[in-house]
Amino acid sequence: MAARKKIMVIYGTRPEATKMNPVVQELNKHPQWFETKVIVTGQHRQQLDQALAHSGIQPDVDLNLMKENQTLAYLTSAAISGLDQVIREEKPDFILVHGDTQTAMCGGMVAFFHKIPTGHIEAGLRSHNKYSPWLEEANRKIIDVVSDFLFAPTSTSKENLLREGYNDQDIYITGQTAIDAAIMTTRSDYRFSETRLNRLVKQKRKIITMTAHRKENYGEPMRRMFRAIRRIADENPDVSVIYPMHLSPIVRETASQLLSGHERIHLLEPLSYPDMIHLLSRSFLVLSDSGGLQEETPVFRVPLVLMRDTTERPEAVAANTAYLAGTEEESIYGVTTRLLTDKTFYNSMSNAMNPFGDGLASKRIVQIIARYFGFVSELPKPFHG
Repeated sequence: MAARKKIMVIYGTRPEATKMNPVVQELNKHPQWFETKVIVTGQHRQQLDQALAHSGIQPDVDLNLMKENQTLAYLTSAAISGLDQVIREEKPDFILVHGDTQTAMCGGMVAFFHKIPTGHIEAGLRSHNKYSPWLEEANRKIIDVVSDFLFAPTSTSKENLLREGYNDQDIYITGQTAIDAAIMTTRSDYRFSETRLNRLVKQKRKIITMTAHRKENYGEPMRRMFRAIRRIADENPDVSVIYPMHLSPIVRETASQLLSGHERIHLLEPLSYPDMIHLLSRSFLVLSDSGGLQEETPVFRVPLVLMRDTTERPEAVAANTAYLAGTEEESIYGVTTRLLTDKTFYNSMSNAMNPFGDGLASKRIVQIIARYFGFVSELPKPFHG
């Protein structure tokens, strides 16, 4: 058997940590094959720490880069410099990055500088608009260019890569590790650490969970979104809106102006990942401009009103698990009202099949890496959504 290999897993934000956690756990099941090293940049300090605490994973190296009012130039240069030093010292045999963050882009670039085989988990997602989502669309393309293993979650993401000229033999359809994480986290007897939620979820009202944070929605688009949500709460006394607010001062100021003071709109601090997953599972519907929630809501058969003009996850719209409403007030208000009042329309979305995964993405990714190093002889069967 080939010698044990050192696998370096790099991430810096809560979504990355959440989606990488099942992969790290799967790698750790095979200590005879792999020595797993977890490197975090601390790109988002508080929320990353929440995810690490939930996972129980202790990073081997924490660059702790986040600082107040950090710029993209600072974060990028600091991450590249810090990761370069770590990689020089650790000399990994394989590097894994995830998604579309500055940390993932910097990790992929530094791995490329050192000519170390690199796997990009969540490769091939495209909105085909480099400014939306920003910076994610550009970052994801850069990471795909420098990666050797393209772990595409769906056939759609694989087709994007093939159209761009990537080799079929370098692309593997794995499913989405976010599905693995959601399934692993969900418990029927769960009690929320945010104690107000234990009371709110027991009420007879329909719960609308909302999130809003995208930079391209700052300003008037976000004001339109919030005005629509306030109208929905005003006109539907059987509805409670729960909004875990993003830490951005711009988002918080806008939310305070337009959403505060309503008895059935509950503005909360950011939730831990387990709290958020279990809130989704108890929601009637979700309104969001998030990327990752497009993957998580179908796990619980909860319709998603996507408050964005574009999506890099068109599978959700095609499968009818999400409705691309844009950011106009009337559009958001109209489709949400229809979901609240039209049972047939609601059921058409809540009964749609999950296009993103089956809970086995992490196993597929680790088996692919194991085959590369000669520990197993067969590739896994690809995910078919």
